[in-house]
Amino acid sequence: MVDIVTVCTGNICRSPMAEALLRAEVERAGLADRVRVSSAGVSDEEHGRPVDPRAQSVLTRNGLELPEHSAHRITDEELADADLLLAMTDSHRRQLLQRLNSADAGKVRMMRSFDPEATGTGEDLDIADPWYGGSEDFATAWEQIRAATPGLVAWLQERVTTR
Repeated sequence: MVDIVTVCTGNICRSPMAEALLRAEVERAGLADRVRVSSAGVSDEEHGRPVDPRAQSVLTRNGLELPEHSAHRITDEELADADLLLAMTDSHRRQLLQRLNSADAGKVRMMRSFDPEATGTGEDLDIADPWYGGSEDFATAWEQIRAATPGLVAWLQERVTTR
């Protein structure tokens, strides 16, 4: 089983949207029995909260759901068990790396690093933070997540078949 955790700040916007889309695409690719997807935040500021209503609206418009979501800070157990930690921003990536030993650093990747159209490194690959904006900001974050997902699923197909 490949264990993936999508990670943003508070686990109420970007990471839940990425989790819901990736779960659906993993299932569509026939990998649901070999890939587990969850989400978490680097902060506990939103602990226990559901998906932000604006993010939920994006998911609903795209025919997706994320039942029973409760925001939480990523745990040491999740860090240890994850095969892939998908950071939404370079700041999230750096925070994850601070909590991991150097041997596990390779399991942290930027979500947009799987988008063939995304260029650059570090902050150039950030998924836009929609929190302070309106519906158009959530649409931008969604499009960035969506653009990275096919490359991620292709990467997973390779990994799962070679294990």
